[in-house]
Amino acid sequence: MTDTPKHYQKMQERYPAVLDAVGQLGSTVREAGPLPEKEIQLIQLAAAAAVKSEGGVHSHARRAMEAGASAEEVRHALLVLISTLGYPNVAAALSWVDDVAE
Repeated sequence: MTDTPKHYQKMQERYPAVLDAVGQLGSTVREAGPLPEKEIQLIQLAAAAAVKSEGGVHSHARRAMEAGASAEEVRHALLVLISTLGYPNVAAALSWVDDVAE
């Protein structure tokens, strides 16, 4: 896919212990239950879209595809949110997916 975003790299340089702790928490909660990685990333993608986090949508779309989701599955996970988040929010999230899927 793509390289780690430069902002994230700077955060790692400046606050390595914090980023390590965040990463460890992420690993711990992913391993705490039976959901496969692809589903976890699609759930996190939906949450990122709900809070209008462009970086979060980029990250979780990329991770979902790395975990085996097709670009179409990623887009569908967002489309089903139209009645919840509204068309403009979903359209924005879909454009962010296009940033990493194309």
